[in-house]
Amino acid sequence: MGLYKSNGPQSQSYRESTLVFKGPTIVGPFLFPFHLRYHLSMSKSPYIELRQVSKSFQEGNRFHHVLRGIDLSIKKGEFIAVLGASGSGKSTLLNIISGIDTADKGAIFFQKENILELDENSFTLFRRKHIGFIFQFFNLLPTLSTIENVMLPLEIAGRKASFAREKGMSILKEVGLADRGDSLPDRLSGGEQQRVAIARALVHDPSIILADEPTGNLDEESGERVMELLERLSRAKGKNLIMATHSLKNAEMANRVFQLHEGILDKHSITTETK
Repeated sequence: MGLYKSNGPQSQSYRESTLVFKGPTIVGPFLFPFHLRYHLSMSKSPYIELRQVSKSFQEGNRFHHVLRGIDLSIKKGEFIAVLGASGSGKSTLLNIISGIDTADKGAIFFQKENILELDENSFTLFRRKHIGFIFQFFNLLPTLSTIENVMLPLEIAGRKASFAREKGMSILKEVGLADRGDSLPDRLSGGEQQRVAIARALVHDPSIILADEPTGNLDEESGERVMELLERLSRAKGKNLIMATHSLKNAEMANRVFQLHEGILDKHSITTETK
Protein backbone atom coordinates (compact mmCIF):
# COMPACT_ATOMS: atom_id res chain seq x y z
CA MET A 1 0.00 0.00 0.00
CA GLY A 2 2.93 2.35 -0.58
CA LEU A 3 3.53 5.25 1.81
CA TYR A 4 0.49 4.52 3.96
CA LYS A 5 1.07 0.85 4.68
CA SER A 6 -1.08 -0.53 7.48
CA ASN A 7 0.47 -2.34 10.43
CA GLY A 8 -2.21 -4.99 10.22
CA PRO A 9 -3.08 -7.49 7.47
CA GLN A 10 -4.14 -6.09 4.13
CA SER A 11 -7.92 -5.81 3.71
CA GLN A 12 -9.55 -8.60 1.73
CA SER A 13 -11.35 -5.90 -0.26
CA TYR A 14 -8.17 -5.40 -2.29
CA ARG A 15 -7.46 -8.74 -3.97
CA GLU A 16 -4.78 -8.96 -6.59
CA SER A 17 -5.17 -10.97 -9.77
CA THR A 18 -3.46 -10.78 -13.14
CA LEU A 19 -4.07 -7.96 -15.59
CA VAL A 20 -2.76 -9.00 -19.02
CA PHE A 21 -2.86 -6.95 -22.20
CA LYS A 22 -1.43 -8.48 -25.38
CA GLY A 23 -0.59 -6.29 -28.31
CA PRO A 24 -0.33 -2.53 -28.82
CA THR A 25 -2.66 0.10 -27.45
CA ILE A 26 -3.58 3.28 -29.31
CA VAL A 27 -3.18 6.53 -27.37
CA GLY A 28 -4.46 9.43 -29.47
CA PRO A 29 -2.55 9.41 -32.77
CA PHE A 30 0.34 7.37 -31.36
CA LEU A 31 0.86 3.62 -30.95
CA PHE A 32 2.37 2.36 -27.70
CA PRO A 33 2.61 -1.08 -26.08
CA PHE A 34 0.44 -1.10 -22.96
CA HIS A 35 3.32 -1.81 -20.57
CA LEU A 36 5.25 1.21 -21.91
CA ARG A 37 2.21 3.48 -21.63
CA TYR A 38 1.72 2.29 -18.04
CA HIS A 39 5.26 3.07 -16.88
CA LEU A 40 5.66 6.34 -18.73
CA SER A 41 2.55 7.88 -17.19
CA MET A 42 3.17 7.39 -13.48
CA SER A 43 5.50 8.19 -10.63
CA LYS A 44 6.43 5.57 -8.03
CA SER A 45 4.67 6.87 -4.91
CA PRO A 46 0.90 6.89 -4.23
CA TYR A 47 -0.85 10.11 -5.17
CA ILE A 48 -4.31 9.17 -3.93
CA GLU A 49 -5.03 6.45 -1.40
CA LEU A 50 -8.31 5.09 -0.08
CA ARG A 51 -8.17 3.25 3.24
CA GLN A 52 -11.08 1.20 4.54
CA VAL A 53 -13.70 3.49 2.96
CA SER A 54 -17.16 2.25 3.89
CA LYS A 55 -20.69 3.40 3.19
CA SER A 56 -24.10 1.96 4.04
CA PHE A 57 -27.71 3.06 3.74
CA GLN A 58 -30.62 2.18 5.99
CA GLU A 59 -33.66 0.73 4.25
CA GLY A 60 -36.39 0.21 6.80
CA ASN A 61 -34.89 -1.95 9.52
CA ARG A 62 -32.05 -3.19 7.32
CA PHE A 63 -28.70 -1.71 6.38
CA HIS A 64 -27.51 -1.93 2.78
CA HIS A 65 -23.71 -2.01 2.70
CA VAL A 66 -22.69 -0.27 -0.52
CA LEU A 67 -18.93 -0.03 0.15
CA ARG A 68 -17.17 -2.46 2.47
CA GLY A 69 -13.72 -1.29 3.53
CA ILE A 70 -12.42 -0.13 0.15
CA ASP A 71 -8.61 0.04 -0.08
CA LEU A 72 -7.00 1.50 -3.21
CA SER A 73 -3.62 3.13 -3.89
CA ILE A 74 -3.35 5.25 -7.06
CA LYS A 75 -0.18 6.69 -8.59
CA LYS A 76 0.00 10.13 -10.20
CA GLY A 77 -1.20 10.08 -13.79
CA GLU A 78 -2.89 6.70 -13.48
CA PHE A 79 -6.17 5.85 -15.21
CA ILE A 80 -8.36 3.63 -13.01
CA ALA A 81 -11.59 1.99 -14.18
CA VAL A 82 -14.20 0.64 -11.77
CA LEU A 83 -16.53 -1.90 -13.35
CA GLY A 84 -19.87 -2.78 -11.84
CA ALA A 85 -23.55 -3.29 -12.48
CA SER A 86 -26.12 -0.58 -11.88
CA GLY A 87 -26.53 -0.05 -8.14
CA SER A 88 -23.18 -1.64 -7.29
CA GLY A 89 -21.87 1.54 -5.63
CA LYS A 90 -19.63 2.92 -8.41
CA SER A 91 -21.25 6.36 -8.34
CA THR A 92 -21.23 6.39 -4.55
CA LEU A 93 -17.48 5.76 -4.57
CA LEU A 94 -16.86 8.67 -6.96
CA ASN A 95 -19.19 10.91 -4.96
CA ILE A 96 -17.27 10.19 -1.76
CA ILE A 97 -13.93 10.95 -3.42
CA SER A 98 -15.34 14.27 -4.66
CA GLY A 99 -17.02 15.17 -1.37
CA ILE A 100 -20.53 15.14 -2.85
CA ASP A 101 -21.32 12.28 -0.45
CA THR A 102 -19.78 11.28 2.88
CA ALA A 103 -18.26 7.99 4.01
CA ASP A 104 -19.33 6.26 7.20
CA LYS A 105 -15.70 5.53 8.00
CA GLY A 106 -12.29 5.34 6.39
CA ALA A 107 -9.79 7.83 4.96
CA ILE A 108 -8.85 9.24 1.58
CA PHE A 109 -5.35 10.66 1.34
CA PHE A 110 -4.49 13.16 -1.38
CA GLN A 111 -0.86 14.27 -1.27
CA LYS A 112 -0.61 12.98 2.32
CA GLU A 113 -3.71 14.87 3.57
CA ASN A 114 -6.84 12.99 4.66
CA ILE A 115 -9.47 14.93 2.75
CA LEU A 116 -12.32 13.20 4.59
CA GLU A 117 -11.28 15.16 7.69
CA LEU A 118 -11.85 18.50 5.94
CA ASP A 119 -14.84 20.55 7.01
CA GLU A 120 -17.55 21.29 4.46
CA ASN A 121 -16.15 24.64 3.40
CA SER A 122 -12.59 23.31 3.05
CA PHE A 123 -13.82 20.32 1.03
CA THR A 124 -15.74 22.66 -1.27
CA LEU A 125 -12.55 24.62 -1.91
CA PHE A 126 -10.62 21.38 -2.43
CA ARG A 127 -13.20 20.19 -4.96
CA ARG A 128 -13.12 23.48 -6.87
CA LYS A 129 -9.35 23.28 -7.22
CA HIS A 130 -8.61 19.59 -7.61
CA ILE A 131 -11.71 17.79 -8.97
CA GLY A 132 -13.24 17.74 -12.43
CA PHE A 133 -16.48 15.73 -12.70
CA ILE A 134 -18.01 14.26 -15.86
CA PHE A 135 -21.56 12.94 -15.54
CA GLN A 136 -23.49 10.41 -17.60
CA PHE A 137 -26.23 12.92 -18.41
CA PHE A 138 -23.86 15.86 -19.13
CA ASN A 139 -25.45 18.20 -16.51
CA LEU A 140 -25.01 21.29 -18.68
CA LEU A 141 -27.06 24.32 -17.67
CA PRO A 142 -29.66 24.70 -20.44
CA THR A 143 -29.90 28.50 -20.29
CA LEU A 144 -26.14 29.01 -20.65
CA SER A 145 -24.23 28.84 -23.91
CA THR A 146 -21.49 26.29 -24.49
CA ILE A 147 -18.72 28.73 -23.56
CA GLU A 148 -20.64 29.95 -20.49
CA ASN A 149 -21.01 26.34 -19.27
CA VAL A 150 -17.29 25.75 -19.71
CA MET A 151 -16.36 29.04 -17.98
CA LEU A 152 -18.47 28.24 -14.92
CA PRO A 153 -15.83 26.46 -12.76
CA LEU A 154 -13.41 29.35 -13.25
CA GLU A 155 -16.03 31.99 -12.45
CA ILE A 156 -17.09 30.10 -9.32
CA ALA A 157 -13.43 30.07 -8.30
CA GLY A 158 -13.38 33.86 -8.63
CA ARG A 159 -11.36 34.19 -11.83
CA LYS A 160 -11.97 37.21 -14.06
CA ALA A 161 -14.49 36.79 -16.85
CA SER A 162 -11.92 37.70 -19.50
CA PHE A 163 -9.54 35.00 -18.27
CA ALA A 164 -12.35 32.45 -17.96
CA ARG A 165 -13.53 33.11 -21.52
CA GLU A 166 -10.01 32.89 -22.96
CA LYS A 167 -9.30 29.63 -21.11
CA GLY A 168 -12.76 28.31 -22.01
CA MET A 169 -12.33 28.97 -25.71
CA SER A 170 -8.89 27.33 -25.61
CA ILE A 171 -10.24 24.10 -24.12
CA LEU A 172 -13.25 24.14 -26.48
CA LYS A 173 -10.75 24.20 -29.33
CA GLU A 174 -9.03 21.14 -27.85
CA VAL A 175 -12.31 19.18 -27.84
CA GLY A 176 -13.14 20.32 -31.38
CA LEU A 177 -15.97 22.72 -30.54
CA ALA A 178 -14.38 26.14 -30.98
CA ASP A 179 -17.13 27.09 -33.46
CA ARG A 180 -19.98 26.15 -31.08
CA GLY A 181 -19.18 28.50 -28.21
CA ASP A 182 -22.41 30.50 -28.57
CA SER A 183 -24.68 27.47 -29.01
CA LEU A 184 -27.10 26.40 -26.28
CA PRO A 185 -26.84 22.77 -25.11
CA ASP A 186 -30.10 21.72 -26.78
CA ARG A 187 -28.58 22.65 -30.15
CA LEU A 188 -25.78 20.12 -29.69
CA SER A 189 -25.75 16.37 -30.22
CA GLY A 190 -25.24 14.04 -27.25
CA GLY A 191 -21.61 13.49 -28.19
CA GLU A 192 -21.04 17.22 -28.50
CA GLN A 193 -22.66 17.86 -25.12
CA GLN A 194 -20.37 15.32 -23.49
CA ARG A 195 -17.36 16.95 -25.14
CA VAL A 196 -18.50 20.25 -23.58
CA ALA A 197 -18.73 18.43 -20.24
CA ILE A 198 -15.15 17.18 -20.68
CA ALA A 199 -14.01 20.74 -21.44
CA ARG A 200 -15.81 22.01 -18.33
CA ALA A 201 -14.15 19.29 -16.21
CA LEU A 202 -10.67 20.22 -17.46
CA VAL A 203 -10.88 24.01 -17.74
CA HIS A 204 -9.75 24.75 -14.17
CA ASP A 205 -6.78 22.36 -14.47
CA PRO A 206 -7.83 19.88 -11.74
CA SER A 207 -5.60 17.08 -10.48
CA ILE A 208 -8.31 14.41 -10.61
CA ILE A 209 -10.98 13.70 -13.23
CA LEU A 210 -13.94 11.64 -12.04
CA ALA A 211 -16.05 10.21 -14.86
CA ASP A 212 -19.34 8.52 -13.98
CA GLU A 213 -20.50 6.39 -16.95
CA PRO A 214 -19.24 9.02 -19.43
CA THR A 215 -20.60 7.13 -22.46
CA GLY A 216 -23.70 5.69 -20.84
CA ASN A 217 -26.06 8.10 -22.60
CA LEU A 218 -24.37 7.95 -26.02
CA ASP A 219 -24.57 5.71 -29.08
CA GLU A 220 -21.60 3.41 -29.73
CA GLU A 221 -19.83 5.63 -32.25
CA SER A 222 -20.19 8.81 -30.18
CA GLY A 223 -19.13 6.91 -27.09
CA GLU A 224 -15.93 5.71 -28.73
CA ARG A 225 -15.05 9.25 -29.78
CA VAL A 226 -15.73 10.63 -26.32
CA MET A 227 -13.59 7.94 -24.67
CA GLU A 228 -10.70 8.53 -27.07
CA LEU A 229 -10.88 12.25 -26.34
CA LEU A 230 -11.17 11.78 -22.58
CA GLU A 231 -8.23 9.39 -22.42
CA ARG A 232 -6.03 11.46 -24.74
CA LEU A 233 -6.61 14.77 -22.92
CA SER A 234 -6.32 13.34 -19.40
CA ARG A 235 -3.04 11.60 -20.24
CA ALA A 236 -1.61 14.55 -22.17
CA LYS A 237 -2.35 16.86 -19.22
CA GLY A 238 -1.06 14.37 -16.62
CA LYS A 239 -4.39 13.98 -14.84
CA ASN A 240 -5.59 11.12 -12.71
CA LEU A 241 -8.72 9.69 -14.31
CA ILE A 242 -11.04 7.53 -12.19
CA MET A 243 -13.93 6.19 -14.25
CA ALA A 244 -17.02 4.26 -13.19
CA THR A 245 -18.39 2.15 -16.03
CA HIS A 246 -20.28 -1.01 -16.92
CA SER A 247 -18.47 -1.13 -20.29
CA LEU A 248 -15.62 -3.64 -20.50
CA LYS A 249 -14.48 -1.99 -23.73
CA ASN A 250 -14.08 1.38 -22.00
CA ALA A 251 -12.37 -0.25 -19.03
CA GLU A 252 -9.72 -1.81 -21.29
CA MET A 253 -8.31 1.67 -21.89
CA ALA A 254 -7.33 2.04 -18.22
CA ASN A 255 -4.02 1.22 -16.54
CA ARG A 256 -5.84 -0.89 -13.95
CA VAL A 257 -9.36 -2.23 -13.79
CA PHE A 258 -11.33 -3.09 -10.64
CA GLN A 259 -14.66 -4.84 -10.15
CA LEU A 260 -17.06 -3.52 -7.52
CA HIS A 261 -19.46 -6.24 -6.39
CA GLU A 262 -21.43 -6.47 -3.13
CA GLY A 263 -19.36 -3.63 -1.72
CA ILE A 264 -16.01 -5.34 -2.36
CA LEU A 265 -13.41 -3.90 -4.75
CA ASP A 266 -11.45 -6.62 -6.57
CA LYS A 267 -8.77 -6.20 -9.20
CA HIS A 268 -10.25 -7.40 -12.48
CA SER A 269 -8.47 -9.70 -14.95
CA ILE A 270 -8.68 -8.69 -18.63
CA THR A 271 -6.99 -10.30 -21.59
CA THR A 272 -7.02 -8.45 -24.91
CA GLU A 273 -5.85 -10.46 -27.92
CA THR A 274 -4.05 -8.78 -30.82
CA LYS A 275 -6.34 -8.34 -33.80
